[in-house]
Amino acid sequence: MAPARAERRLAAILIADVVGYSRLVEHDEAGTLSALKVLRREVIDPLLAEHQGRIVKLMGDGALVEFGSVVDAVACAIAIQRGVAKDQADIPTERLIIFRIGVNLGDVIREVDGDLYGDGVNIAARLQTLADPGGICISGTAYDHLQGKLDCDYEYLGERALKNMERPVRLYRALLEGTTARTASPRPALPERPSIAVLPFNAMGPEQDFFCDGLTEDITTALCKLRGFFVIARNTMFTYKGKPVDVRAIGRELGIRYVLEGSVRKSGNRVRVTAQLIDATSEAHLWAERYDGDLVDIFVIQDEITASVVGRIGPELLAAEHARESPKPHHGLDAWECVVRAVFLCSQLSEESSRKMLPLLDRAIGLAPDYAQALAMKGWITIWRAFQGWEDMGRALTLARDIVQQAIAADDKEPWAYLAQAMIAFATRDNILATAAISQAVAINPNSAFAHGQLGLAHANGGRAGDAIPCIDYALKLSPREAFLGDFQFYYAMAYFQGANYELGLSYALEAHRLRPGHAVPLVVGTACAGLLNNHEAATDLLGRLKSLVPDISREALGATSSFVRTEDRARLIEGLARAGLN
Repeated sequence: MAPARAERRLAAILIADVVGYSRLVEHDEAGTLSALKVLRREVIDPLLAEHQGRIVKLMGDGALVEFGSVVDAVACAIAIQRGVAKDQADIPTERLIIFRIGVNLGDVIREVDGDLYGDGVNIAARLQTLADPGGICISGTAYDHLQGKLDCDYEYLGERALKNMERPVRLYRALLEGTTARTASPRPALPERPSIAVLPFNAMGPEQDFFCDGLTEDITTALCKLRGFFVIARNTMFTYKGKPVDVRAIGRELGIRYVLEGSVRKSGNRVRVTAQLIDATSEAHLWAERYDGDLVDIFVIQDEITASVVGRIGPELLAAEHARESPKPHHGLDAWECVVRAVFLCSQLSEESSRKMLPLLDRAIGLAPDYAQALAMKGWITIWRAFQGWEDMGRALTLARDIVQQAIAADDKEPWAYLAQAMIAFATRDNILATAAISQAVAINPNSAFAHGQLGLAHANGGRAGDAIPCIDYALKLSPREAFLGDFQFYYAMAYFQGANYELGLSYALEAHRLRPGHAVPLVVGTACAGLLNNHEAATDLLGRLKSLVPDISREALGATSSFVRTEDRARLIEGLARAGLN
């Protein structure tokens, strides 16, 4: 008799898990198990039956459920989160039961015993860990079947590389009211001011990628500096590089009206740039132009493209502002290309990439000693490396102070100069200077997602968690696919720790560590949050990871170097680390 074959099929998978289950059980095992049984019997099981969900298996703190329809799966997830939140409304915080839920549509293998395996299940499990407490994280394949079918809005979270998955997965957050999930803005409506995204220019020849990236970067930056424009940040747009794009979908996804795209061909010392402006709502081509010139003319071509875009979609006031704010750069092409490469490396923010930035910036400064962006980025990355423990902070501060002064003297409208000044202020706990410097960077470039995120960090360091979170939210609105997303998750962790929301602080610290595994500071905040939650399992795990990065780390050293300005915030950090077991 032939053995029974496993069945392969497409299914909607829901995986739910209790937040902080180990802590709840340690606090009151019998009470927690009893409360979970009541929740399942009175809230969850009736909703699963109503939405035709099949329980594949139950774990102590969660469940794996199969649905024949994505709409049923997400509708059930929403109903469960709302039902649980209502049921737990009067429960003390230390006994509160909160779920995270992940939903995916994918290929699964059903064994003869009814159990499910395969990528469809694995992705749902990963999504559950990324969901906010009380929230729902949905894969792109599931989201594509939902539009207009449920009374719910969704927030795009970008593409993420998930553990043991070859390809990144698009993620969305269901925006729920009446639950403990962090409130997020719905998909943005078109802003009243002109809104635009600049797609990476295509390289029409070999070894021209960095040249195209630099052209895209400079045009985006020029548009960003115009206060009347809403411009999606370059890091989000670079995730579309080399991929076929649907202009209408980009417009809907990012909440923008116009898309600029183009291409570059270099031949010897000659360059040809084509550019076209598209209305994302109708796909109508509003303007197209071709530019031919010598390589030395590339800065003039950049300015002409920007002026054409402004003249086509911006009022006269914006055109006049662009004319005032666009002096021709006097540094050479070689220096510019060094900075373009350094900008790319900066987005990686690893020990290796930050180390490789320094000789590029030094070469740019050697070729153009008053190149403000090169000077400022060198000061910024030097202090950043010192925060990671890769440079001596004393020497870094001495160098950075001198070089940042040179940058501001060379160009007092260079945003990086003020971001570097803020890094010095973080290191010296001068929160007044940090906030003022980053505010100046935002004033110069109001569309800089990174500057808005850094302003959130300044507020968190200064004891203003309530002011920090909206800044980080706005940074993600400007750049939902931000290369600095791991750093933004860290900023959230700092803000929630400062605001004594240790559960969310731990969640965001874990996500920051996943995205930036070589960075120690998110682990410090996560370990402290776990310690203050008495979550011994998480504390032990995070402390082990922290010590593997910084073997000689100590509470005394962290207390001395913490960027929290308020004594009581540093004291809570040290208390949390002590509870986690750090000496």
